Amino acid sequence: MDERTRTTDDEAAPTFRRTAPAPIIETRRGRTGRIVIGLIVLLGIAVGAYEIFHTFHAGQPAGGRSPQAPAQSVGAATIGQGDIRVLVNALGTVTPLATVTVQTQIDGQLTAVGFTEGQAVKKGDFLAQIDPRPYELQQAQFEGQLARDQGVLAQAKVDLTRYQKLAEQNSIARQQYEDQIYIVQQNEGTVKLDQAQIDQQKLNVIYCRIVSPVTGRVGLRLIDPGNYVQTTNSTGIAVVTQLQPITVIFPIPEDDLPDVVPQLSAGTSLQVLAYDRANVKLLATGLVSALDNQIDTTTGTVKVRAQFENTDNALFPNQFVNAQLLVKTLQNVVTVPTAAIQRGAPGTYTYVINADSTVSVRPITVGPTDGPMAHVKSGLSVGERVVVDGLDRLRDGARVLIPASTTSPPVAGAPARPGQAPAAPGAPERAGEPKNQDHSQNRRNSGGQ
Repeated sequence: MDERTRTTDDEAAPTFRRTAPAPIIETRRGRTGRIVIGLIVLLGIAVGAYEIFHTFHAGQPAGGRSPQAPAQSVGAATIGQGDIRVLVNALGTVTPLATVTVQTQIDGQLTAVGFTEGQAVKKGDFLAQIDPRPYELQQAQFEGQLARDQGVLAQAKVDLTRYQKLAEQNSIARQQYEDQIYIVQQNEGTVKLDQAQIDQQKLNVIYCRIVSPVTGRVGLRLIDPGNYVQTTNSTGIAVVTQLQPITVIFPIPEDDLPDVVPQLSAGTSLQVLAYDRANVKLLATGLVSALDNQIDTTTGTVKVRAQFENTDNALFPNQFVNAQLLVKTLQNVVTVPTAAIQRGAPGTYTYVINADSTVSVRPITVGPTDGPMAHVKSGLSVGERVVVDGLDRLRDGARVLIPASTTSPPVAGAPARPGQAPAAPGAPERAGEPKNQDHSQNRRNSGGQ
């Protein structure tokens, strides 16, 4: 084969080569479009910055000072002096001094009921009647037996007298005389037994007439006439509850014992106010009558019993009430409305109104709270004005406007709800101020320190 025509396998095999992509040739028209878009964006940013700058500087007065915000209308109160009661609030339960389940003391048929459900009764009033005839018959039987035994005793005594004379004459044996002495003693015992049985039946006849053991109110009837009642029955005939006087039992924290115990030991009468469940209406006013002898370790409280006359029956057995124990009264102290007290990062503070109608944040130390007023230990002085309404949008240095209708000098006191001392001077000068009604149990009314 000719060399010119001979080929190798390598030369005959096809060759595959990776070709580079053709270069992208940017046209003049695309470059020009992007430049135009960039210029438009820059122009928009410049216009926006100019508008912001123009708006900001146009609102400033000459001299470069920022404009003042409009004055905010607020309610104000003037700090004054008054009395603050130190109270211990607790939830109490009305507990009668006596609750008696009237039960029969003998067995028999209930023949009559002499009370109306819910009737007020006095001690000794008739309540029910049990058939007394079986016991009257037994009484007559024992009386007959007593008469017979008394006759036997009389005969034995006569024989004893006769035997005594014969024994002195040695006409009978001495033993016969001594036996007669013991026979007389036996007959005397029998007579006493008969008399005791008669007295027992007389007592049973008395028990047939059931009377009220205490003065109070009868509840619902538990059994109807005609039923056979027994001493083993646990339901009874009715329940009589004493309502006048009545007591309230409530717990107080053990931390308050150092203020309470010395006064009770000295014979001081501590006043207790009983309010309804909503802590709005005063139900009764009473005095502490007893203090429990130990602290409940599970709650850290001790029980107190207060007694109330309850002449109007405002307190009802097992009723839940809000009890307020008056520990002491702080006389002539600086007071502030509770509506003016704020709590936040500075602690406890209030907004004080300055002479130039601006407000300043003033940290204060608050003591006990009595209704809408609180004792200020430090931070405020008598005569200063504080904001009590419109506090949500205030800040330090803000300008305020006080309507003329809400401005008044401090007063000596305002009438309080029944049973409460007059409001201390410095009460809020706007009508409708919120009242601080603490419903928490076992907590002294006091503000944050």
